[in-house]
Amino acid sequence: MEQVTVLVGSSGKWMPPESEEFLAVLGDADPGDDAVGFAVLALGFIRFQVLDRLVTEIELCPRSIELPALLALEQRLKEPGTKLFRIRYFDTEWRSEISASAEHTIDRLRELCAPAPELPSSERFRVEAQDANVLLRDVGNPLRLLTQKWRTSFGCFDASVIALACSHGLLSLMAITGWQEREESPVFRFLGEGHRWASRDYQFAGGRLEEMPDREYGHWAAEFHRAVAASSQPRYDLVTATTQIAQDRGRPKRTLRYERLLLPWRGASGEVLITSCARNGGTDRSANLAPDRSASSVAKYAARSS
Repeated sequence: MEQVTVLVGSSGKWMPPESEEFLAVLGDADPGDDAVGFAVLALGFIRFQVLDRLVTEIELCPRSIELPALLALEQRLKEPGTKLFRIRYFDTEWRSEISASAEHTIDRLRELCAPAPELPSSERFRVEAQDANVLLRDVGNPLRLLTQKWRTSFGCFDASVIALACSHGLLSLMAITGWQEREESPVFRFLGEGHRWASRDYQFAGGRLEEMPDREYGHWAAEFHRAVAASSQPRYDLVTATTQIAQDRGRPKRTLRYERLLLPWRGASGEVLITSCARNGGTDRSANLAPDRSASSVAKYAARSS
């Protein structure tokens, strides 16, 4: 039996990998030598392959999958087909499971693709969870580049992540925390110059996330970092926060509104690193922006990581 490969996109539409329609979806993206692999990791496609008369293989990145694609796949799995079903999916690395039942395969796919539970907001901090897959289609948003980098590098952190953020003006409002299960709180490894809530001493020395000058904000933010580290999946949120920066101690608190992308990475030492990158989404821009002194920021990160 000839091997058959088809793809289903986020809209639930099936297409062959060599079709003009699929190439049009890729647009100006640079997928390298493996366009299908790129589409699965970065664009939320599902690869469906009939390998022989016995095995159907489904390849996907669960947290990128939208409901129409999942429903289209379930419908196809209900049709008479092979005896075995292999799910190959990307978590922090590629994993594989096999089943002898289409029904069990459908149940497992639903479990893998279920949305992460939402963390509560508070009176001071309100979060509107967004679909991170939207970033992959937002060509004008530089957060898209970080999301693609995370997917195509399989969540492995190296110096090119910093270089990418620096070259696209994201480094100023980036923070990197290190997280280990045995630790009580994520620890800052890097703080960009735009984080004006921090004093200069705190910005250079770092510390635990929960020991930020605004302790309530620190405890609240730490819960999101823990959730991302535990799930190994990104979070993309619109945040409205009423907080106070170090320079304004004694003045009324300011309300900030911003986009926040949290990405989990594996560091060289095995530590989980969470990059938090923010973009303004409100009117009070002076509260959390500062000039991007990229060179000094990179120097601080290098010194703290050595």
